[in-house]
Amino acid sequence: MRKKFLLLRTLCVFLTLFMGAGAANAQTTVTGKVTDATGAGVAGITVSVKGTQSATATDGQGLFSITTRAGAGTLIISGVGFATQEVAINGRSVVDVTVVNTTSNLNEVVVIGYGTARKKDLTGATTIVSSKDFQKGAVATPEQLILGKVAGVNITSNGGAPGAGSTIRIRGGSSLAASNDPLIIIDGVQLAGGGIAGSANSLSLINPNDIETFTILKDASAAAIYGSRASNGVIIITTKKGKSGKTKINFNTQFSVGSIGKKIDVLAADEFRAFVKANGDASQIAQLGVASTDWQNEIYQNAFGNDNNISVSGAMK
Repeated sequence: MRKKFLLLRTLCVFLTLFMGAGAANAQTTVTGKVTDATGAGVAGITVSVKGTQSATATDGQGLFSITTRAGAGTLIISGVGFATQEVAINGRSVVDVTVVNTTSNLNEVVVIGYGTARKKDLTGATTIVSSKDFQKGAVATPEQLILGKVAGVNITSNGGAPGAGSTIRIRGGSSLAASNDPLIIIDGVQLAGGGIAGSANSLSLINPNDIETFTILKDASAAAIYGSRASNGVIIITTKKGKSGKTKINFNTQFSVGSIGKKIDVLAADEFRAFVKANGDASQIAQLGVASTDWQNEIYQNAFGNDNNISVSGAMK
């Protein structure tokens, strides 16, 4: 009798587990329609069951049919240009969804150009020269800081006069009639094409010690940012700025001595008087004096120069 009771109880437990498993694995089909704000069906929308591999796509009329477990569940509705939505089934067999369009309007601003990127990821011909790579020694104007530092950038001095500018060419000239000068931008401000009135060299207005980096854009992709003015290349100058932390004081001094390298070979005073007496008339001979002044010695003297720069940088947190 006891054995029959144990057998019956075991059979009841088995049937209970079997029926429970069947109920857990029971599936149902959920259908519906995906529409937009106008009520029209949207094709190609992906409909999937959250937490499962079950997924389908809407047809040309926006209709879908998907199989899922019976009971509660969540549908994920997603598509290109539409916001992703999660819709609870809650035992329903028909679920209709209205999607929200997220496509940007054509009149919205689109930001293009050189944003933040690692140097090794840049595809354009871009060269960055920082302060640690600048030319050392006596530098009068900022462009001399990158003299010979960038391939394809030629810098030629226009003369030895104080404040005289330099001719800068990036990958040679590209225009027959217009200017071949590159576009120069200082801290985001573009310099005028003809320079600054009253200054022979616009860059000479900047202290070379205040420059942090030079960024040279040498290819045509720079025109995507600055337009046709960038056809001859772009030089972006970034000046030093304060950084949070301790106040830093920098002092730089330069002392220079200039002397004439070679004098012009001219007649001495006695040689000049002899020449005038042999070839001049009476009035010219009468004007000859007795002095023997070497005017080159009087004009060309040793020139001493001293340039001191002090800067204080820092920023409050």
